Amino acid sequence: MPTTVSSTGDVILYFVAVVLPPVAVFFKRGCAADFWINICLTILGWIPGILHAWYIISRSEGAM
Repeated sequence: MPTTVSSTGDVILYFVAVVLPPVAVFFKRGCAADFWINICLTILGWIPGILHAWYIISRSEGAM
């Protein structure tokens, strides 16, 4: 399985995700289902929102 190195933009998004997880997901995926899922997870608990945002940032390409 090939590994990819995160870009500088992704590293910045990881830090943004710690403070405002839905904002990081919005920058990466836009106003799609992932954004709304992340809002719900963040409301239910801060840590699930952060983990979901990190997952989205690490698994998606493009956008930012």
